[in-house]
Amino acid sequence: MNVMFDECPTMLVCSCNYITDKEIKAVITEMLDEDCWQLIVPGKVYHAMGKRGRCCGCFPNVVDLIIRTTEEYHALRKTEETKVINFMERLKQFHEEQKAALAERRQALTASRRAAG
Repeated sequence: MNVMFDECPTMLVCSCNYITDKEIKAVITEMLDEDCWQLIVPGKVYHAMGKRGRCCGCFPNVVDLIIRTTEEYHALRKTEETKVINFMERLKQFHEEQKAALAERRQALTASRRAAG
């Protein structure tokens, strides 16, 4: 079955702030309407919603939503493909860097807890 993103059931993305994927996607779309080439990161999305990341465990999923929503946004507007690819590659690279940094922080936290324990 081929289901479009908008037709999927609502998913809870952030349990700390009780934010759904549809709410995040709506904010991302609003931001893209303001400037379709701005770099959108989870912190900007949360700020636009008047929220803050608490545990930030949801941020990788928020980045995935940003990427997917941005791709859909430009596809619907038939943006020149080469412009979208360059932007999306930069965004994906940023996402990978953030995932690596998060893993490194978690590893350091685990190591410090073991040393203190």
